[in-house]
Amino acid sequence: MSVIDCDVLVIGSGAAGLTVALQLAPAVKVAVLSKSDLSEGSTYYAQGGIAAVLDTTDSTEFHIADTLIAGDGLCDPSVVRFVVENAREAIERLIGYGVEFTRSEAADGKLAYHLTREGGHSRRRIIHAADATGRAVETTLEEQIRKTDNVSLFEHHLAIDLLREKGADGLPGRCVGAYALDRRSGAVVLFRARAVVLASGGASKVYLYSSNPDACTGDGIAMAWRAGCRVANLEFMQFHPTCLYHPSAKSFLISEAVRGEGGRLLLPSGERFMPRFDSRGELAPRDVVARAIDHEMKRLGVECVYLDISHQPADFIVSHFPTIHAKCLELGIDITKDPIPVVPAAHYTCGGVMIGREGRTDVPGLYAVGEVAFTGLHGANRMASNSLLECLVYGAAAATDILHLLPGLAPPPDLPSWDESWVTDSEDEVVVAHNWDELRRFMWDYVGIVRSNKRLDRAARRVDMLRSEIAEYYGHFRVTNDLLELRNLALVAELIIRSARARRESRGLHFTIDYPRSDRVAAPQNTILVPEGFRQLSID
Repeated sequence: MSVIDCDVLVIGSGAAGLTVALQLAPAVKVAVLSKSDLSEGSTYYAQGGIAAVLDTTDSTEFHIADTLIAGDGLCDPSVVRFVVENAREAIERLIGYGVEFTRSEAADGKLAYHLTREGGHSRRRIIHAADATGRAVETTLEEQIRKTDNVSLFEHHLAIDLLREKGADGLPGRCVGAYALDRRSGAVVLFRARAVVLASGGASKVYLYSSNPDACTGDGIAMAWRAGCRVANLEFMQFHPTCLYHPSAKSFLISEAVRGEGGRLLLPSGERFMPRFDSRGELAPRDVVARAIDHEMKRLGVECVYLDISHQPADFIVSHFPTIHAKCLELGIDITKDPIPVVPAAHYTCGGVMIGREGRTDVPGLYAVGEVAFTGLHGANRMASNSLLECLVYGAAAATDILHLLPGLAPPPDLPSWDESWVTDSEDEVVVAHNWDELRRFMWDYVGIVRSNKRLDRAARRVDMLRSEIAEYYGHFRVTNDLLELRNLALVAELIIRSARARRESRGLHFTIDYPRSDRVAAPQNTILVPEGFRQLSID
């Protein structure tokens, strides 16, 4: 069995993980695990941009207020302030790395960074690189990390489980590494580290329709739960209102910036409908827009609605949305003339592994940053373009804390090798494929944009049965990529269902027909799930 030793193991290679790695190296030895190619994660596909106060007509107080409103009473105000106040520094760091954000001519004739506006924002504060901000950020960070000393990159490695040393009292202690599957060879590798960072992204692939790449299977949330970490607010799964509806367009997102620049949502008849649901129209928060689209599709029995920006000048559309224009043109849709067929799709996991200000989890030596984590920033509904910002701010904070603590952390002890002596290769992969499909379908039908007690009860029964079948399969056969991802998705699905059943109100992204209003009597509370059999320590 291969054994890799490092000071810090970073699981994930998006904006959060690479920020941590770049801030740590070359001072310490870092290993970065990526499930696929280094750039194949949600960051690369983020179109819109990064929210930051960069204009004199804007202020941190405006950004904070907008975030709190979108979060519907569940944001942590101190966390929101921390992230917003560190936004400019995060943007300047990206510019220093070489990210080329879009510029436009200002009133004085000079070039300035172009700021756009998205749903929930009261000001133009979204700095972007055309309509492919994530690609610009990810490729630049990848270029930097590949030339940084003391960093080892392990692409096509899927983390299986975290490892904890035995404490002096015999109970699980510090996190000291992880097992990972080399997806190319099928071998399991042991990674030993003095500290571990989860930056593995969200869990949107638990749903049948998602805007996310295939890697977003909730691995970090599942591993952290099995290791003893609390999770919070997993009922708040954000559905992006506008995913391109076309049989040849797998998970292609139509950026919220299209609506920010005047795009109008239309029924097949050509009627605009958003003003009937919210005074902000197409610029209402994503949960409002997604529910409105879902309502109209079900009311009319139609397969999609349409997003139309063709009233804007053609050169404006092409220059602001070159990626979207080119993709749609490939499919026979000219967005300078035609409306774009769109449907909602699972997009962002607002809850996750509970962490403190420095990214620490309940498990000593284990950090979580990015979409895998619950910070308190997003509350009941993430505001557009706050997510990449959260990755950058918390990635830097975690790295700073690790550098401070690392000198006092002992090297990891000897750890057990992965034992496959009693398992065999599977001869019936159709079981995994069937369970994978069934899980994502009933999550979409029963735990989607609109929920009910009856639907959640059905989902709970189904996921319990599936998890039993998966556990039996896992115990008898050698691990494969599909089996590991299914195991993680089924666990996260159970946690989402448990969280949704616990919230007996509608708030933010969680809407249930049995409790259609928010509880305005009691103070809003986070939904916190605690794994049995572990000690919970302070995360601050």
